[in-house]
Amino acid sequence: MFQLDKLTPIVKKRKRVGRGGKLGGTSTRGSKGQKARSGGAPARGYEGGQMPLARRMPKRGFNNTQFAKDVEIVSLDSLNEHFNDGDQVTLEVLHSKSIIKNIKSRPAVQVKILGDGKLTKKLIIIADAFSKSAIEAIKNAGGEARLIKES
Repeated sequence: MFQLDKLTPIVKKRKRVGRGGKLGGTSTRGSKGQKARSGGAPARGYEGGQMPLARRMPKRGFNNTQFAKDVEIVSLDSLNEHFNDGDQVTLEVLHSKSIIKNIKSRPAVQVKILGDGKLTKKLIIIADAFSKSAIEAIKNAGGEARLIKES
């Protein structure tokens, strides 16, 4: 008959090292040296005093962040939704109707109109850029597409 106190365990007990007795000693860390001590792992990238690889490599090249343009994209569907027939669409009006995000914190923001969807209203749209399909759709609806540089 089974006795609960005489059962053999299913999972073997984990060996806890470094607490004295026969399982103490070096506790699988080898003998002496930086890595044998507690908290003794060197910092990531440390090469024992040698100049690290990240500092030996030349720091040159091109980074586009200072030249990148901040472009807001507006589709024809959203213009059709938010404007009435004969309205004039400008950067400020788009911002006031919350179609584009805050323009005051981003002074170099540009607006590009894309030809996604259909435009059924006659609008005068003044923007920084247009896709070919957008220009075509605006003219087919009887509207006008003007670039900011031209106006």
